[in-house]
Amino acid sequence: MELKFEDGLKKIKEKKIKEYIRILKLAKRPERVDFFRVSKIAGAAMALIGIIGFSIYLLLTVLPKGF
Repeated sequence: MELKFEDGLKKIKEKKIKEYIRILKLAKRPERVDFFRVSKIAGAAMALIGIIGFSIYLLLTVLPKGF
């Protein structure tokens, strides 16, 4: 029984690897402009989340001291 289970696992792994290879063959390297555009958007999103988090931190530490 264990041999059949291992054989099944091997077939599943081979199938997954073939799918990954197919996807990698379809993928292409982004152009320089596209890469920088995505990088700017991701950077802006991280900065915005950081500002929101820092604002919440300030509100929760400074505001209670004032009351």
